[in-house]
Amino acid sequence: MQDTPSMMNKLSAECFGTFWLVFGGCGSAVLAAAFPELGIGFAGVALAFGLTVLTMAYAVGGISGGHFNPAVTLGLTLGGRFEAKDLIPYWIHSWSAALLLLQFCILLPAVKLISAQAASLPTATAIFHQANIALGQPLPLKSC
Repeated sequence: MQDTPSMMNKLSAECFGTFWLVFGGCGSAVLAAAFPELGIGFAGVALAFGLTVLTMAYAVGGISGGHFNPAVTLGLTLGGRFEAKDLIPYWIHSWSAALLLLQFCILLPAVKLISAQAASLPTATAIFHQANIALGQPLPLKSC
């Protein structure tokens, strides 16, 4: 006998699936499909969308139903295959996934900038060696 997932599990799975779909599909379209050079091309973007839906359908589709798109949820509701009382919570979690991805995309350039600046900083070993020289106690550096 299978336990039915709780509403919170369904909504969390839907939120994660929507995040993954937008991240994989739209991310490939924006970052890798430059126009007119095409980068990965239209087929690559279509494949990215298809694979993201496929992975989430297998990963969380059994929990949430695998809508991953507010329009799909609306269509299922209008077709009588989804309960109308669950429509608004599903929409809220789909939009929250989009907002979460927006925050991720806003922070990504900042993370790249910080990591680029950190790469230009001297290593801890070099700082330790310079401190020892400044104190008049040069110690030979040994590699591990």
